[in-house]
Amino acid sequence: MDDIENELRIPQEQESDRFSVDSALDPASAKKAKLPLPNIPLLKRKRESGFHESTRLCLEQIREAMLYHRWEEAAEHMAYFHQILEDTTHNQEVQHKELIWRMGIEILHHLPNSKLEDYNNIYERMKHSVTKQYLKLCLEQSFHLLLTGHLQEAKNTLSVAESWRHGKETAAQAKEAILIKAYRSLLDYVMWCEKKENSSNTDFADTDEPQSMHNYFRQATVNLKEVFKNPGVWDPFILSYVEMMEFYDDQEEALRVLNDYAYDNSFPPNPNAHVYLYQYLKRHEAPPKKLIKVLRILHALVPSHTLMIEYCCLLLQSDKTKKALGVTVDMLDYACWRNNLEIWNNLKLIIEKLQSEDDFKETVSEVMSERMDWWPALHFTTFHAAQDQKENPELWKVKAPLAKVLCPGMTLRYCEPRRTT
Repeated sequence: MDDIENELRIPQEQESDRFSVDSALDPASAKKAKLPLPNIPLLKRKRESGFHESTRLCLEQIREAMLYHRWEEAAEHMAYFHQILEDTTHNQEVQHKELIWRMGIEILHHLPNSKLEDYNNIYERMKHSVTKQYLKLCLEQSFHLLLTGHLQEAKNTLSVAESWRHGKETAAQAKEAILIKAYRSLLDYVMWCEKKENSSNTDFADTDEPQSMHNYFRQATVNLKEVFKNPGVWDPFILSYVEMMEFYDDQEEALRVLNDYAYDNSFPPNPNAHVYLYQYLKRHEAPPKKLIKVLRILHALVPSHTLMIEYCCLLLQSDKTKKALGVTVDMLDYACWRNNLEIWNNLKLIIEKLQSEDDFKETVSEVMSERMDWWPALHFTTFHAAQDQKENPELWKVKAPLAKVLCPGMTLRYCEPRRTT
């Protein structure tokens, strides 16, 4: 955890990746174009056979029909475009198959009379012809089965994919295999939830339902443990795992997983990990010291997070008023909190507590010194005064006295009551 705190104190700016499209544009249109041109695999050649010309024109018709949402027309052209698979002259068979897969699924999504069999036909055909995309196809097919309510079929698809092997495993296939295992485990969790729901509504003491429920739990948790060994963002899977651990009263394991997810440096920084840990500790009535410890990291990651309100309250309860002042002002640095009366009331309470201390002015000055050139424009302009007095007079009554305290020596018209004619 100390390593995380040290890293958070050293902000690192990463230059955003830029995508240049100049090389894809001719000089006349380079200045006007704002978006990259689509990667068209079938470009017209100087010499092309009638077969190549017909398939190229067919592809253009499909793309135009899809662009203007003429899905029935696109489906008609798609039926003829399958002949492209007979082309073996340019070594683009895999690319052609992926075109049929991507466009065919998209067209089916928008056809009102499409059936599950139509989707399965495309997926099964592609899985046996585009072997490098087998795992990705299985995962996508399982998502579609889930959307249509076929939970068991989705699980069967992922189970087959989990045991699939073809040639030497690549790095991409290894990552996809982890996802397959993760989502298959998630389906076990969903089935476990269904069994749990049934157990609360019916009495099945004399049936095998409890054993079936425990089997789903065991399958899900064993696989998820393996998945969590791989650094990544596993939010829905973590929540599912913790829920099952809590149900069987294994608080130690649940807390261990949440701590690893939040503080293991091999995982990418993830604010949600600290949110989940805080919510778990709060549910189990952890002492304020532990809650503050978790929220301190979350504050460093996301100063504007809504849980900072609770963080401020915990700091006030622990007599850490100066720290609460910094947390509250940090939240008000963001325009999304500008009109939040609760935040301003918290700030008013903090100021009132600090005013009795000898170093009150120095404390406020330390917090506001780097904000004096832009904070008044964010909160205390004439426009803000008119808006607050009209829409939220109570907010104006809280902010006006605070403006004089936070920005001493500055003439702010926000503090002046609006003139009525």
